[in-house]
Amino acid sequence: MSIYTILASEGTNIFSSYNLIIGASLIIILSYFGNIIAQKTNIPSVLMLIILGILVKLGFDSFGVEEINFFPTLEVLGIVGLIMIVLEAALDLDIEKEKLPTIGKAMAVALLGLLGSAFSAALIIQNFLDIDFVTSLLYATPLAILSSAIIIPSVGSLSHSKKEFMVYESTFSDIMGIMMFYLILAILDTGSMQSAGTEFGISLVLTILVSMIFSYFLVWLFANLTGSVKLFFLIAVLLLLYSVGKLFHLSPLLLVLIFGIVLTNPHLFFRGPLKKLVDHETLKIVEHDFHIITIETAFVIRTFFFVVFGMTITLASIMNLNVIIISMLILVLIYVVRVIFLRIFVGKDFMPELTIAPRGLITILLFYAIPTAHQVEDFDSGILLFIILVTSLVMTFGLIADGKKNKLKAKPVQEVEDHLISSSEGAIADENL
Repeated sequence: MSIYTILASEGTNIFSSYNLIIGASLIIILSYFGNIIAQKTNIPSVLMLIILGILVKLGFDSFGVEEINFFPTLEVLGIVGLIMIVLEAALDLDIEKEKLPTIGKAMAVALLGLLGSAFSAALIIQNFLDIDFVTSLLYATPLAILSSAIIIPSVGSLSHSKKEFMVYESTFSDIMGIMMFYLILAILDTGSMQSAGTEFGISLVLTILVSMIFSYFLVWLFANLTGSVKLFFLIAVLLLLYSVGKLFHLSPLLLVLIFGIVLTNPHLFFRGPLKKLVDHETLKIVEHDFHIITIETAFVIRTFFFVVFGMTITLASIMNLNVIIISMLILVLIYVVRVIFLRIFVGKDFMPELTIAPRGLITILLFYAIPTAHQVEDFDSGILLFIILVTSLVMTFGLIADGKKNKLKAKPVQEVEDHLISSSEGAIADENL
């Protein structure tokens, strides 16, 4: 009996409870094996998830399923996924004195790359669509932000220092990009750069103060909770604080980042009299468990987000000549800007970091967050899709090339080691004779 017959036997309701459970389970299983394939081939698992979503959409079309509005699902998955991914990255940020130069360089490249890419892309959008520069910048900002959702799970094969740099840079790019987007939105709403800047500055200072207070409180609470169920309790509290902070026009992603940093580095924040508030050994064990559940949750959310995104893709939109020209010009400038700042702050050895500049979750979320009052009808969403796909493919080729280069480097070393071992064994044998 074919799968088609089995599904047809359920009637026209392809979304029956059991079909949904089967579908969700298969997606997670395929995503798990996709991660294994990604580790061996350096092909980003996210790219495979997007392709899976496209195939699911084609399957729906073959069953005659009516067009579904996936945006509400995509938005919720994106927000929760963003929180989990930034939290996952923050829990990896061990702040030590020797790492400060790397953090500083990553922050500089993230900020200058964001500004350079956004302003360059805005000029192209302004010239092609004939709109004002600030509105162009609003559309360009999502395209300038690196996707930590794609980068973090894809850089596992890099050397420790390069992996660390990319985790820092993508995390900073996410946070600063979101803040820049809402600053531009405030400028458009108020019509004044000065008043929007003042409001943004107050919001930023207030966010940092609130984030520090709540981070200390949450870490203390985390260390002293005695119940057996507390990890998802903490996640629920973070989601609540993020949503409330968003309603008050704060930058709640900073809260997530600061909480993760405080939790991972209690020796820096709980000093002097505060040292007595937490048991560092107990906190270390709990932090390890929390890190695991954060990674697992981020994996599931990221899986469904990119599959659903793949289901929303209209491939015909990227075949428009105007879309291709605008997208290619933006892409060229993105990589030119990236070359300049990597060369300045990282040095000559900036491969494969140059190729690791994918756009993804944040780009999609912010694009759909543009209010109706500021939407431009002439802006084709195919530009978004084209840039996301091409930057992911460039990263794929960059990681594959880097993996091959490392294998070639490792081969002579292994041959020397084998030669030394065989020589020493021969010498021992001669001595025995």
